[in-house]
Amino acid sequence: MGDDTRVSRSRSTQKTDDNPHLETKDPDAAEHIEFSIIPNGGSSPVLETRLYKKRWVIVFLFSSYSLCNAYQWIQYGIISNIMTKFYNVEAFAIDWLSMVYMLTYIPFIFPVTWLLDKKGLRVMALLANALNCAGTWIKVASAQPHLFGVTMFGQFTSSLAQVFILGMPSRLASDWFGADEVSTACSIGVFGNQMGIAIGFLVPPILVPNVDDLDELAHHIRIMFYISAGVATLIFVLVIIVFQEKPEIPPTQAQAQARNIPPEDYSYTASILRLLRNKPFMLLVVSYGLNVGCFYAVSTLLNRMIIEHYPGEEVNAGRIGLTIVIAGMVGSLICGIWLDKTKTYKQTTLAIYLLSLIGMLVYAFTLNLGHLWLVFVMAGLLGFFMTGYLPLGFEFAVELTYPESEGTSSGLLNCSAQIFGIIFTIAQGKIIDAWGTLAGNIFLCIFLLIGSIMTGFIKSDLRRQKANQQIEVQSASKKTLEVAGSVSPPATLDEVKL
Repeated sequence: MGDDTRVSRSRSTQKTDDNPHLETKDPDAAEHIEFSIIPNGGSSPVLETRLYKKRWVIVFLFSSYSLCNAYQWIQYGIISNIMTKFYNVEAFAIDWLSMVYMLTYIPFIFPVTWLLDKKGLRVMALLANALNCAGTWIKVASAQPHLFGVTMFGQFTSSLAQVFILGMPSRLASDWFGADEVSTACSIGVFGNQMGIAIGFLVPPILVPNVDDLDELAHHIRIMFYISAGVATLIFVLVIIVFQEKPEIPPTQAQAQARNIPPEDYSYTASILRLLRNKPFMLLVVSYGLNVGCFYAVSTLLNRMIIEHYPGEEVNAGRIGLTIVIAGMVGSLICGIWLDKTKTYKQTTLAIYLLSLIGMLVYAFTLNLGHLWLVFVMAGLLGFFMTGYLPLGFEFAVELTYPESEGTSSGLLNCSAQIFGIIFTIAQGKIIDAWGTLAGNIFLCIFLLIGSIMTGFIKSDLRRQKANQQIEVQSASKKTLEVAGSVSPPATLDEVKL
C-alpha cells in the first residue's frame, strides 16, 4: 500500500502537519495518525484510528455536487415573474418547480436511507450525480414556451438527486473526520448546499433579463440551462474518478466500534422504530422541520415579496436572496466550529433558534418601509441565524441517536423539513395573495416561536460524546495498567536470601 493507508505502531518522535501534538519516527510521514489501545472483549485486537488528508477532498467534492443540485432548486423561483410569462402559466405552477424538490423527498427518503446503509456513500454519490446531470440536460431541451411539462420533468429528475444528497453530510463527516472535526465537516457539507442556493439567487436574474421578446428570452434561458448542465457533467466525472466510500481505517473510536457491529445485527426497520421512540430526537425532528420549512417558504416566495414592495427589482431580489444565504453560510461555519470547541449542542441550537425568530420578526416589519438597503441588512441577519441552524440540527440529531445511522436520522430531519416547507410555502403564498407580505411573514413567526419552545424541552443526551469519552477513559486506564504492570516491585528480604 501507499503512504495514505500505512499505519504506524511506533512511538511518536516527529510532529505531523494535521496534529502538532502527534509525533512519529518516520520523517516523511504526511498523515495524522491516531493510535489507541482500548479493551475490546478482553483479548480482542486493539482498535486503530487514523485521519487521512483525502477527507478534505471528499467533503469539498460532496459540497460541489450539493451546490450544483441546490442551485437548480431556486433557479426558477427567483425569476418567477419572468418564467410565468415565458411558459404562460400561473405563479403557483412556477412555485411547484421549487416545491417539487420538497414533495419528491418525502416518499423517497426511506428507500434512499436504506440504500445508504446497505451500499454506502460512493453508490449514493454516483446515483445523485447521475440524476442531477440527467436533470440538467433535460432542462436544456425545455427552453421553449410550450415545453413547461418537459422543464417540470427535468426539475423532478434533479429533485430525485437531492434525496441522495441531503442525508449525506452527517454520515460523511462521521465516516471521514475526527471527533473534534465532525461538526465543522458537517458544516462544510451544508455550506455547499447553501452556496448553491446563493448562486441560484444571484445568477438567474443576471442571465435571464426581463424582456418581452420570447425568442430572445428563450435564448437567455437556454444559456442558463447549458451552463448548469456543463458544470453538472464535469462534477459527475470527478465523482466517478475521485470519490471514495470510506477510509480504510476509521477516524474515531466511535466509528471503529460501529464498524465492529455485524451487518446481520443491523435492521433498518428496527432502527427507524427506535428513532421514532426517541422522544428528544422526535422533538428535534418537528422543531427542525418548522425552522427549515420557514426558510424554504421565504426562499421560494422571495421574488413575489420583493416585487410587491419594490417593482422591477428582480435583480435585487436575487441579491437579497444571495445575502440571506451568504450570511447563513458564515453562520453555519461559525456554529460548526463552535460546536467542535464547546460541545454545547442544546444551548447553541436553542440560542440560534430564538435568534432566527427575532430575525424573522425584524425582517417582517421592515420589508415594507421602502428602504431597499434595510431589507438587505435584515435579510442578512435572518439568513445568518436561520441558515446557520441547519448543521446544528444535523449534528444534534447524531448526538441524540448514536449509534443509529447518521443517514437515517438526517433523513427524518429533512423529511420533516420538506413536509413543513410545502405546507408553509402554499399557506404563505395564499396569505400573501389575500392579506399581503406582513401577514404571511407573521404566519411564519408563529411557528418559529412554537419551534423555539419545543427546542427548550429537548433533553440533551449526547450519546456520541459519551461513547468517545468512555472509550478514551478505558484507553487511558488500560495504558496505566500496562505501565504499572511493566514495573517490577522491589525484591523482598526473603527473595534476596533465596
